[in-house]
Amino acid sequence: MTKLLRSLFFILTSISLTYAQQPKKPNSSEIYESIKKLNFLGSVLYVAAHPDDENTRLISYMANEVKARTAYLSLTRGDGGQNLIGPEIRELLGVIRTQELLTARAIDGGEQRFTRANDFGYSKHPDETLAIWNKEAVLGDVVLAIRQFQPDIIINRFDHRSPGSTHGHHTSSAMLSLEAFSLANDASVYPNQLKTTETWQAQRLFFNTSWWFYGSQEKFEKADKSNLIGLDTGIYFPSSGLSNPEIAALSRSQHKSQGFGNTGTRGSKMEYIELIKGTMPKDQTNLFEGIDTSWNRVKGGAQIGTVLKDVEANYDFKNPSASLPKLIEAYNAIQNLENSHWKTIKTKEIKDIIAACAGLYLEAVSETNQATSDETIQLKLEAINRSTSKMTLVAFTNPNGLQVEKGIELHENESINIKETFQIPNSNKTPITTPYWLIEKGTLGMYKVADNALIGKPETLDYFNVTFHINIAGTTIPYTKPVVYKTNDPVKGEVYKPFEIIPEASARISEKVIIFETNTSKEIPVSVKAGHKNLEGTVSLSVPSGWSVSPENHTIHIINKGEEQTVLFSVTPPTNQSEGFIKPIITVNGNTYSNELIEIDYDHIPYQTVLLPSESKVVRLDIKKKGENIAYIAGAGDVVPESLQQIGYSVTILTPDNITPESLIGFDAIVIGIRAYNTVEALKFKQTILFDFVKNGGNMVVQYNTSRGLVTDKLAPYKLELSRDRVTDEFADVKFLAPNHPVLNVPNKITQKDFENWTQERGLYFPDSWSKDFTPILSMNDKGESAKKGSLLVAQYGKGYYVYTGLSFFREFPAGVSGAYRLFANILSLGK
Repeated sequence: MTKLLRSLFFILTSISLTYAQQPKKPNSSEIYESIKKLNFLGSVLYVAAHPDDENTRLISYMANEVKARTAYLSLTRGDGGQNLIGPEIRELLGVIRTQELLTARAIDGGEQRFTRANDFGYSKHPDETLAIWNKEAVLGDVVLAIRQFQPDIIINRFDHRSPGSTHGHHTSSAMLSLEAFSLANDASVYPNQLKTTETWQAQRLFFNTSWWFYGSQEKFEKADKSNLIGLDTGIYFPSSGLSNPEIAALSRSQHKSQGFGNTGTRGSKMEYIELIKGTMPKDQTNLFEGIDTSWNRVKGGAQIGTVLKDVEANYDFKNPSASLPKLIEAYNAIQNLENSHWKTIKTKEIKDIIAACAGLYLEAVSETNQATSDETIQLKLEAINRSTSKMTLVAFTNPNGLQVEKGIELHENESINIKETFQIPNSNKTPITTPYWLIEKGTLGMYKVADNALIGKPETLDYFNVTFHINIAGTTIPYTKPVVYKTNDPVKGEVYKPFEIIPEASARISEKVIIFETNTSKEIPVSVKAGHKNLEGTVSLSVPSGWSVSPENHTIHIINKGEEQTVLFSVTPPTNQSEGFIKPIITVNGNTYSNELIEIDYDHIPYQTVLLPSESKVVRLDIKKKGENIAYIAGAGDVVPESLQQIGYSVTILTPDNITPESLIGFDAIVIGIRAYNTVEALKFKQTILFDFVKNGGNMVVQYNTSRGLVTDKLAPYKLELSRDRVTDEFADVKFLAPNHPVLNVPNKITQKDFENWTQERGLYFPDSWSKDFTPILSMNDKGESAKKGSLLVAQYGKGYYVYTGLSFFREFPAGVSGAYRLFANILSLGK
């Protein structure tokens, strides 16, 4: 894998999985590929709904073979899915998937864009999707993306003509793209956008079809393809030693939170697209036929094209710096273009090529990766010219916007190091580093973005930068570099992190849901983290009406930056069932802070910090339970074990290797984590042991799995077949099919009230066929659909009980849904 990744540098940006901000260091072949791309003036926008929907083969083909500027517009950030690599869900999962997309684009050569649509979970019809999303706002974001990116060609991943046949988000993405295709060129539509952009008309709109839309590979092979264009995307790139499908597989494999590791292939690989709008190209090997993609496209571009064709034709792989005079000539000509769109794009491209040809390395490194307002920061600036060309560091502009004149000659291979000091402005002027779409609370379907200039951007812009003004052959070129933090890890080596602004204090309550099964007080630890040294203040805890807390506050004194101090508050619930939120409030010099600073640190994406309100749900729960000891076998990742501990169970995590008849002695029940039978291969060898545990008097609770990719064909001791049935309406009516069954009565009496306040969905991937040994407990359905009876199935097997449930307990527990806890306690208590 490492060798393959190293050979991908010819693609727009260098691969740097663990080291997010590491500067690009392109080699000679990569530079040449960039020069060829510099000579192509055409753009493709690929449109779909979620991270992972994009066709990386087609994106890589367009970016690397066609040399088109290619972007993926994902309407959402994938917040509503599951996480296979960690506990993060919802907003934090959206942050992870955003970065996974950016890492994927760094591999396949594309760019990344978004709308403000929030992935609220599975939707069965675009009518529901567009009502929750706010259609006009999301359509406006798609129009904005087209106006800003100015694609010649738009390609939809999904079919706009099939509402109700697939995920509502999928169909909606195609419908909105189709509508925006014409609206983007209408000045009366979203006129406020035209203050910063202009109308644009794409020339062609395609639907990227495949066998999946035909039902099977066999049906697709037999289908009439006369109205389709076939593109062989299986090409081989000798300069990298990789085939296009191998690049695409590496790209797709970055969707690790979804378990989309992909194996690269070689040889012919056809992709098909259907023309939806515009004229069909006569030469179907050239999607840009009739569209001028040369420098003649822009006024004054002919001369630039002539110069750059000469650069491409006479490029010296052994001495790229020989191209510098012509590149400088082209750079100056580009600065005189009237077309601001291509001027901006090609200026950035040619600046990067000039720096690469010269071996010019520029960097601004901070002494710390985090700072607070008014803090003074030391920087180390480095500049080095690794070519024979004459260069001068004329000046640099520091992060405070002050230009410092230097006039230092950059001699060949002599590193220039400069120490610089700058002060972080007052917090009123300096935004805290956090994903911009999470700064303000949005709605179920939409993120709120106060600054319109940020709409569509993949991530928060770098706030602090250093601009190096480098004179090359009489032309001064500004190079702006973000301030970064760099350190050495004994295992990983050189590690980069972004430079971030954090609040002077943040607070954390480790448990996000705290269950009180009696009215006895609980000690709640609150950890306060210092953003700077010598932090002094107080911390109090806000509690709901009817709850009490002591003491009123604690004094905090933290000496070291980054250090935490933990204090304890005693919280007492009311005698009756009640719920609400507790929130820590830190007071420092009259300023209050109540947010938590969350770190996301995975090797395959850049390090991220997210600032979110620090609050925990507290629930005084009327709950009874039987049995004490639970074994938990983890699947795709959830917080069910912690949730069961909250209500007094003793939970032991078991790995498949530890599942033996002897190891299961003493447990009252075994709970299988979500999608365990999709993700844990070794479980297929343990079914007999688990079924024997049930036969001997234990309970086995299996949470949802998908029907595809099961590691065993025997999920249960009796016949049980999974389907794709699901109920996405969390408010859907629930009917009791077996009202007298113990699971609805012992030890807690389950009523309709227990199904109130559920979140995102009722459940998913219910069985649709089962043995008569099972008793279906509940019936539910989405509007206009037939009743689904497989959400909770109970079967006695020997002395114990086997339970299969597609109810989304993994979502309800983190949300503190009382009824979900009460029902799960009954499931675990069966037969006890």
